[in-house]
Amino acid sequence: MTVLQNDPITQLGFSVYENKGVFAVLLGSGLSRSAEIPTGWEITLDLVRRVATAQGVEDQSDWAQWYREKTGQEPNYSVLLEEIASSPDERRAILHRYIEPDEQDREEGRKIPTKAHHAIAQLVRSGHVRVIVTTNFDRLMENALREQGVEPTVVSSADVLAGAEPLTHSRCYLLKLHGDYKDARILNTDQELSAYPESYDKLLDRIFDEHGLIICGWSGEWDHALRAAFLRAPNRRYPVYWAARRTLGTGASELATHRSAKTIPISGADEFFQTLQQRVETLEQSQRQNPLSVELLVNSAKRYLAKPEHRIQLDELLSQETERLMAQLDGGQFAPHGQWNQDEFRLRVRRYEALAEPLTRIAGVLGRWGDGSELTTILDIIRGVYLQAEKIGNGLMVWLGLRSYPAVLIFTAYGVGLTRSQRWQTLHELLVAPWPREDRDPKRVVSTLFLDEWKGAKNEVWKELDGLDRRKTPLSDHLLEVMTNWRSSFAGVSAEFELVFERFELLAALAYLEEDSEASLEQALANNPHGLFARMPVGRVGWHDSSANSLILELQSEATITALLGAGFARNSRRFLELSIESFKRYVGKMSW
Repeated sequence: MTVLQNDPITQLGFSVYENKGVFAVLLGSGLSRSAEIPTGWEITLDLVRRVATAQGVEDQSDWAQWYREKTGQEPNYSVLLEEIASSPDERRAILHRYIEPDEQDREEGRKIPTKAHHAIAQLVRSGHVRVIVTTNFDRLMENALREQGVEPTVVSSADVLAGAEPLTHSRCYLLKLHGDYKDARILNTDQELSAYPESYDKLLDRIFDEHGLIICGWSGEWDHALRAAFLRAPNRRYPVYWAARRTLGTGASELATHRSAKTIPISGADEFFQTLQQRVETLEQSQRQNPLSVELLVNSAKRYLAKPEHRIQLDELLSQETERLMAQLDGGQFAPHGQWNQDEFRLRVRRYEALAEPLTRIAGVLGRWGDGSELTTILDIIRGVYLQAEKIGNGLMVWLGLRSYPAVLIFTAYGVGLTRSQRWQTLHELLVAPWPREDRDPKRVVSTLFLDEWKGAKNEVWKELDGLDRRKTPLSDHLLEVMTNWRSSFAGVSAEFELVFERFELLAALAYLEEDSEASLEQALANNPHGLFARMPVGRVGWHDSSANSLILELQSEATITALLGAGFARNSRRFLELSIESFKRYVGKMSW
């Protein structure tokens, strides 16, 4: 027995991941069935019922049997449509009511994209699937793709094919073999399905020759022209996987044998495609930069930092890592469009962290062991990464905000490294460094990237991460977790790392207050003698009583006061520092558990 013998979906996941863009998906009516769009047989029986009811026939428990007894024939979808409607326009109108969702359908989740459609759309967005062939008339697949920010090239007739974007150039090519339910040229009858236009045959021959196939929801028994195209394909360069709920019928078995297809037993299309997409996603996540490579980069930075003559090499290392990170920020995995969901948010956070880890850990190294000369370089990196993220302005707000998360990570690691080494002057210069804005007065770094001041922290989305749903400061808590995982690079294994992190956040909060004048703080305190009197972003230290009490005592010691004022904190004013500490105390009183 092999390790994948009883896990064909993981085997398929490896094939899809390792052969990006090679597999095409062939979808039949079974995929739309779970969206409560009826199959051809169900439409056939309903047409029998409607015709008989119009003729005054009483309701039957088995309309198929009634039809057999009445006509001596099996109920036939094609025959019924031809009898009821003589023209393609009439047939289209009949089908419309079976496929188009009304208001009640939408409210109750019928006739809208299923989990399978969404999973396929995610595979398209990530670039693992580019070609979809379907026998369905509905637009569920197109709708799911557009929700993921993918605009497909839709071919639903020979005329459309003639003017369509070439298959090679399309991000997603959707071939609707039987047409679209809103187009009068849909193919329904046996005669219409017996042969495709020559241009369709050539396109199918190319797809079946150049792609692997994932088949789901197609019986393989009907659609004679599609069966013929399948049997014409001589090449087996890529595998065929046929997902089916039951044993393949005679016609499907013939096709499977011809292409040496691997059958995958499934309980349903939703579960199958969701599992496949998750397997591919897991494989993609596991391919983050090799931890050994990250350690090599960090150790190289430490070596270059130790000797002034290696500053050029250090600068080149930082430049290369920055360019690598910025180049990947615009990848399809971070497309700003698409529907919000918790899983996607969690996935994007992990991806950003994987990409930013090398540069973030190096920034922490520079904060811990630098001499201050590196500050300009770090600020250039942070601003460059942030501005790269800001180049895209249209999309879902949560995805747009999250694009600058790598800049937050780099800023935080450098600040924590500075705090660990007690380099207060450089830390203050980092926090209050100007942040240019077009057509507006400049902000400061602390007012752009620190906790709730950062645009990506809005709407409490960070509570969507695992275990943070009840936290008062979910972003702060998560950043501590990330920095703790990476601390060996720049903070050692000190048991007090949590306190170091919270000290950094407290000092950043104090620096944030420096946007106010001492006089304005005095006036605010007089106006609010017992409550909050100055706005300041406060992280987990606000509710973590033991740390808060320890840090307040620290801030009130003469040695700390002298060191911080000498570094430029609190506008070099002892009274301003006292007001800042009082403001923090009141936040602690409000946030404390």
